Amino acid sequence: MKSLLNLTNAIKAELTNNKLINSVTFGNIDEVELLKQDIYPLAHVGISTGSISDATSEIEVSILFLDIVDVSNDNEEDFNDSEIYKLNNMLAAATKTTQELKRGNLYEQGYQVEEDADVEFFSDRFEDKLAGVGLDLNITIQNSVDLC
Repeated sequence: MKSLLNLTNAIKAELTNNKLINSVTFGNIDEVELLKQDIYPLAHVGISTGSISDATSEIEVSILFLDIVDVSNDNEEDFNDSEIYKLNNMLAAATKTTQELKRGNLYEQGYQVEEDADVEFFSDRFEDKLAGVGLDLNITIQNSVDLC
């Protein structure tokens, strides 16, 4: 049974092909070298829980879409256009990934999201000035275990 391995490989391939993403990582975000400037924009994939039914399994997948915000001290009272721009781009990357799971290439491969995805915007979550979107999905996959 390679269902989880195949799922993570398919998600990695989708994120790697996304023109708004430069790097893709997996696992514990604390183990990623976030100080490296050349990895951004970054998509970081994590899995947390799941459930198993007769024909399918549902896996909870979280993807962080992050980018570095250019900080300008000229007008601290104005909107930070760089931060809004980064949030917009990371939302676009998250939306594309969700749509691929709802009706695109990933859906056709058997990785499907049937419910709406949850999105959380952030800009002060990490040590550096990073902004982005956290995407939480429940992905349904087919069980492929043969019983004897």
